Amino acid sequence: MDAIKDSLMGLGNFALYFACALVLLLIFKFVYVRLTPHDEWKLVKEEQNVAAAIGYVGAIIGFCLALASAASNSVSLIDFAIWGVVALIAQALAFLLVRFLFIPSIVERINNDEVSAGVVLAGMSIAVGLLNAACITY
Repeated sequence: MDAIKDSLMGLGNFALYFACALVLLLIFKFVYVRLTPHDEWKLVKEEQNVAAAIGYVGAIIGFCLALASAASNSVSLIDFAIWGVVALIAQALAFLLVRFLFIPSIVERINNDEVSAGVVLAGMSIAVGLLNAACITY
């Protein structure tokens, strides 16, 4: 019985970190859709645009990879939130890197539902998320 009680002692911290992670995820969603010139929600929900869905989900996965690493390696909730913001900035830079350096026509191609453009954007977002996650470990 003591083992169960000891295990549940961390439930409060779990709830705080999880709630903070969800807030950071919502902030990321808000910032990311404002950063991209195309409206992912409209493209996915109304037009069933697969390229937009792939690119957007890749960005979310990339962000969550870094966020998970921040949660695992942070020394406090404030530390976690700070590194969550760093992860958000890294994901924003990943989109800008693809848009302005690798595929300047990415927005038009995603609007046209070119799946290959969504895959490139998702791949870059996940790669940046993995690198960010690895760099957060200290």
